[in-house]
Order: sequence, then structure tokens, then C-alpha cells
Amino acid sequence: MDDGLADLLHRVVYLLGEATRKRTDDADGPSYSQMRLLGTLEEIEPATQHRLAQAMSVSDPAISRALRPLEAAGLVRVRVDPEHARRRLVETTEAGRKAFHDSGKPLYDELREGLLRADFPYERYLADTATLARILEGARAE
Repeated sequence: MDDGLADLLHRVVYLLGEATRKRTDDADGPSYSQMRLLGTLEEIEPATQHRLAQAMSVSDPAISRALRPLEAAGLVRVRVDPEHARRRLVETTEAGRKAFHDSGKPLYDELREGLLRADFPYERYLADTATLARILEGARAE
């Protein structure tokens, strides 16, 4: 990736994070990564921490660290899985769903709409990015 693709992708994620913070008008509010976690969790909950890590393509320890401030803020609930005492189940709280729907989801919708208004080929970019992710995941598995 000598052409800077990885750096550009990181820059896009950073800019999405900045847009999330500006939207909430709270520098200490949920970050883009936290909003992404809440949105992903809402789609698959209740989920084990491991399943959430897989869905977000991050490590189990990264999910564990990411959940601590969200749990402390009352945005997620983490509990022992009654079927397996060593697993932890995670789900969003009402406050977590509200935080995501007030800031995260509208941001995603506004981003898509803004890009389409600017004649950005959103659907093609989305498909190409999904293909890139599959290629990189395949290369990682080898």
C-alpha cells in the first residue's frame, strides 16, 4: 500500500470521528468508534463479547477495553452468560440506543445523502470497499 491507501482510509475514519463529536457538540461524548460499536451491537444483540469483536473486525481485548467506558456511562449492559459462566453477554441500554439514534445513525444517513448530492458514487464505493475488506480478510487468513 505504498500509494497511501491505508493512510487515506485511516484519515476517513478520523474525519468520521470528528463529525460525530461535532454533531453531539460534546468533545467528551461518544466517539465514532463507540457509535459504530453501539450500532453494530444493536443489530446482533444480545451478543457475546467475542461475537461483537468478530462483527467489528477487532480483537477480543479491544472490545473489552471499548466496553468499559460505555458500560460506565450506562450505554451498554454486560452480564455473565447464564449458559456459560466464562462468557459475557453485551446489549445496549435504552440510553445507548438513544445515543446511537440521536447521533450515530443520523450521521451515517447524512453522510450518505451528502455524498450522493455531491455526485459521489456511494453505492459503487460501498461495494468496492466491501470487496477490499473481503480480499484483505482472505489475505490475513492465509
